[in-house]
Amino acid sequence: MIRDCLVVEFGVTGDDCPLAEATRTVGDSVEAIPPQRRSDGNTLLRFSGTENEALATHLDEDERIRYLHAATADGVTDYRCLSKHPCVVNDLTDEGFMAEQLRYDAGVETYTGAVVGHDVLRGVLEAAGEAVGVTLERIYPLEAGEDDSVSRRWSFTAAQEAALRAALSAGYFEVPRGATAAEVADDLGISKSAFLERLRRGLATLLEQVFGDER
Repeated sequence: MIRDCLVVEFGVTGDDCPLAEATRTVGDSVEAIPPQRRSDGNTLLRFSGTENEALATHLDEDERIRYLHAATADGVTDYRCLSKHPCVVNDLTDEGFMAEQLRYDAGVETYTGAVVGHDVLRGVLEAAGEAVGVTLERIYPLEAGEDDSVSRRWSFTAAQEAALRAALSAGYFEVPRGATAAEVADDLGISKSAFLERLRRGLATLLEQVFGDER
């Protein structure tokens, strides 16, 4: 049994994939789950971000994107589509990188995940070195009892977790409130409606997993 598990974070710049190009063009950001590559080479993408018609239009006009679906609720848009363009993270995954969090911020990508064993790590780093614009940002051992730093105990999206953490840190849940929803939203750089929607969804996920889905 291999006991070494490492948390690894990569930064990616200059990528020409659809999500990187779209967020770079419109100056927006999205959070994505790890892409799923089909046997025909196409990739299934699922991601979300603050409602932005320009981003949706840019993706819809990208010939590499097919079957784009966008659903918006309270300022947050969830996207699903098929991409004919390969994702850089797939090259790392082929070598053993277990991606957990992906963020595209104005064209700059951040991948956070885990690698089991130093031999696998060497292969992942070699793949990263061969990919254009990929740099190792952080690496540290995953200690016992700290699995939440990679694979969350609760099934939040990265955006929902950020909203919950920011609200807790700002005293939003205190009585009286230490900060208003608008103030927390400003700290996150998103609209008040987007913050409240992420907070609502995150709390719903937490309560459902604590008490079970009693609907």
